Amino acid sequence: MTRLSEYLLPTEKQAPADAEAISHKLMVRAGLVRQMGAGMWTWLPAGWRVHQRVVAIVREELDGIGAQEMLMPVLQPAEPWRKTGRLDIEELFKLSDRKGSELVLAMTHEEAVTFHVAQIVRSYRDLPFILYHFQVKERDEPRPRAGVLRTREFVMKDSYSFDRDQAGLEENYALHVGAYDRIMQRTGLRFYRVESDVGMMGGLGAHEYMAPCPAGEDQIALAGVGGDRYAANVEVALRHPDIREVNGGYALGEQELQIEPAIEIGNIFKLGTRYSEPLGAHYLDESGHEQPIWMGSYGIGPARIVAAAVEQFADEHGISWPRALAPFAVHLVALGKPGTPERDACDGVYAALCAGGVDVLYDDREAQPGEKFADAELLGCPLRLTVGRRSLESGEIEVQLRRGREQAPGLPLGAEGAGLVAAVDRLWQSLP
Repeated sequence: MTRLSEYLLPTEKQAPADAEAISHKLMVRAGLVRQMGAGMWTWLPAGWRVHQRVVAIVREELDGIGAQEMLMPVLQPAEPWRKTGRLDIEELFKLSDRKGSELVLAMTHEEAVTFHVAQIVRSYRDLPFILYHFQVKERDEPRPRAGVLRTREFVMKDSYSFDRDQAGLEENYALHVGAYDRIMQRTGLRFYRVESDVGMMGGLGAHEYMAPCPAGEDQIALAGVGGDRYAANVEVALRHPDIREVNGGYALGEQELQIEPAIEIGNIFKLGTRYSEPLGAHYLDESGHEQPIWMGSYGIGPARIVAAAVEQFADEHGISWPRALAPFAVHLVALGKPGTPERDACDGVYAALCAGGVDVLYDDREAQPGEKFADAELLGCPLRLTVGRRSLESGEIEVQLRRGREQAPGLPLGAEGAGLVAAVDRLWQSLP
């Protein structure tokens, strides 16, 4: 049960002066996040609800492919990073404890998970398996910007597959492609899966999941309908032998490439033996010969998915959440002071919705209607229900769909609880 009079939702009329990205402006204005320092953000209650909705979707899909959840530390000894050759990465936070031991704050967890697997796996019978966790990452980002899109600390889901050979890696990679496609579809985002460079991760190949929007720092090259013929990060595309420059643009054969800015929201890598070799992660095969374990690495940034959703669906009035990510299903607005018939009627609607399991935010504040409506549109819950004096006269609860700000047919004010909940659920199921 969530009453806005008791809920921490510090909405703002003005965006931060340094904000350029739509998501940066609106997530602060809607009371979802607050900045503590450069690249350091606090998720406030409503924002954290959205973040955790993404986490829940990711967890369901990872569990669905047989991945096992765990948790590894952010603070790690530097030695495994030295062995893999990644200790000198500029963005890696490095520190020492009071005894002078070298430590790092992990920006990803390949070293940690391989360290453990090297100690645990002995035989081919121990393989394959997939491990994952949701954990804070630290990154000495030289230029934090765009709110939660480019930060120095963030939560990431990273999973790791462990196989006997390349064929097994390909199977687990395909499982992750399917899981990631379903995750993106469930969030409601427009997205592309594109070929990408392996970068500092190393390995045999990689793909990125990209959400197109003007705030994106990456460029993707697309051919065909929705990239169905070809889709790649521009840097990768320009190395493709069949792509040529034409009239200031690029073409694949006779088809012009479409270039779009996009936000990277996930990535998947075929690591091969890039980490198992230097960290000694081996197993004995059926013949008793020692073989390196083949690995894959798969990341998703929940915060980036949240920001991408804001970027793709916001309008001039505020955020418009996809149904799967909304902090609340229903934003219920009471017009009328406590003790009035219209307030009593709205209290009854709130009680009925809560009893029926509807996720509802109740604006019971003593504020002007204009302020309540502005905050509702700014926060962007998919359904807004309003009960006021006009509702008593008409016998209907006013309904507005946030996407497109469309007025929907009213709901009966005097309906018994189960009927009201069923009507709201039918509306909810029809939303994007």
